Amino acid sequence: MLMISDFLTLTEEDTVKDILRQFLVIVTFAGMVTVNALANILPINGLQTGQVSDSLPIYFVPAGYVFSIWGLIYLALGAFTVYQALPSQRENPAARTIGGWFILSNIVNGAWIFAWHYLRFTLSLVLMTALLILLILIYLRLDETRKAASTLEKWVVYVPFSIYLGWITVATVANASGVLYNAGWDGFGIAPQTWAVVMLVIAGGLASFITLTRRETAYTLVILWALAGIVVRQINVQAVAVTAGVMAGVAALALIVSRLMKRTPAAA
Repeated sequence: MLMISDFLTLTEEDTVKDILRQFLVIVTFAGMVTVNALANILPINGLQTGQVSDSLPIYFVPAGYVFSIWGLIYLALGAFTVYQALPSQRENPAARTIGGWFILSNIVNGAWIFAWHYLRFTLSLVLMTALLILLILIYLRLDETRKAASTLEKWVVYVPFSIYLGWITVATVANASGVLYNAGWDGFGIAPQTWAVVMLVIAGGLASFITLTRRETAYTLVILWALAGIVVRQINVQAVAVTAGVMAGVAALALIVSRLMKRTPAAA
């Protein structure tokens, strides 16, 4: 039989776990942001993150300005980190559900920086794939509490991870392309531009599918941002630029349709 003293002990244990989770989220997020900043300030191994990307002549890479989205990602994740650290949010179901996964994602993100800057491309792809999987798990786990979320919580918990997942989806494809190029893969004799076209169609199709089935906005806007950046960077490679533009149009149309579908039940 559970005594009052046992109940109090269980409550205390939960409180300690919650406080520890909040603390580790703050520490690992701060560590991840610091590593990413130092990667370009020092820079790590004498190379900036963009310099490593530019050394790999692949077509699934957007223009340099597109990478400024990291500022938005850090800001959004920072908002989540602060929000979940509030005493009033100590027992927040969403924060409890994804806290451990977010801590792991911060560690993996920081590790990826070192692998990338030290030109360990295969390891970087393993870490990037792990980060993508962690973010997919976070995104899916948030479904458990999405309906009951307040407007504020949707902006500081759900939107940040939609943005983050969208960008890492693009980054994973680019990372994989870089690894294959570095390994000397000949693409089964198919031209690199053709492979880029195939990947763009897949990326645009995936974004459209997620938009229509999950009524997702933030994720899709990130994909559109990346596709537009690819058009700008690859403007002299007609097949790649046109495909990126077409898939951006398809994703944008899917976004408009999903918004109309979302409003229809409310209007009815």
